Amino acid sequence: MTNDPEESLISHLEALRGALLRCVIVTAAIYPLGYLASSHVINALVRWSFPASAGTLHYFAPMEVLWVRLRLALILALLTAYPWNVLQLWRFLLPALYKKERKTLGCCILSSSLLFFCGAAFSAGLILPLMMNFSGGFATAELQPNIGLANFLNLAGWLTLAFGLMFQSPIIVLLAVRFGVVSSESLRKKRPYVMTAILIAAAVLTPPDIISQLMLAVPTWLLFELGLALAERMERKTAATVSVLIADEALRERPFG
Repeated sequence: MTNDPEESLISHLEALRGALLRCVIVTAAIYPLGYLASSHVINALVRWSFPASAGTLHYFAPMEVLWVRLRLALILALLTAYPWNVLQLWRFLLPALYKKERKTLGCCILSSSLLFFCGAAFSAGLILPLMMNFSGGFATAELQPNIGLANFLNLAGWLTLAFGLMFQSPIIVLLAVRFGVVSSESLRKKRPYVMTAILIAAAVLTPPDIISQLMLAVPTWLLFELGLALAERMERKTAATVSVLIADEALRERPFG
């Protein structure tokens, strides 16, 4: 093993390049399958979340459907290759981590991924149909919707991303408390500010209607409370461990006789 910092940096960069290259190759290999599946995904999404009151979807440019399917194929390829890509980055980081750090990072990656996919499923399964039904409710005999395919899928994509990101709030709270950025007691006292920040983020990440904003803000707030409860439990456990270590140290230093 070399002690030369320059050679060590080069070897790390080579390892990172190899990990990223493997991620790109597998994602690119899955991409054609994603393109083949894209039309089925669009049809399933429309059947699930596009009500009859919203009319029918349209496209307004000759190549619009093709570009939509190409973008959707990339998203599907990234989602399918996600476990492989995370594994490659994990293998790259593994040698630089201690055993406890490996466990912490592994739990964070697993929990963050699970929360993201839960947020995405919540968005696609509940929020998007509610929004489209709400939109379709404005239709009258004189006012008919004319929604484009690209606009519909952009809305679905933004909602999925927004819910996936906002569902990360328990992880953010736990990491902030774990690394001493803030205490659980301080977070509890600053609840009004946190709620304001959540409402602002929900307004930025969702379309400009109160329903979608509340549907994002309320679950995020509940998840924040969950993260706060877990952080308090973690602090109590850490404090108990420290007390035991201090007591053991005091017993070792006490003179006999």
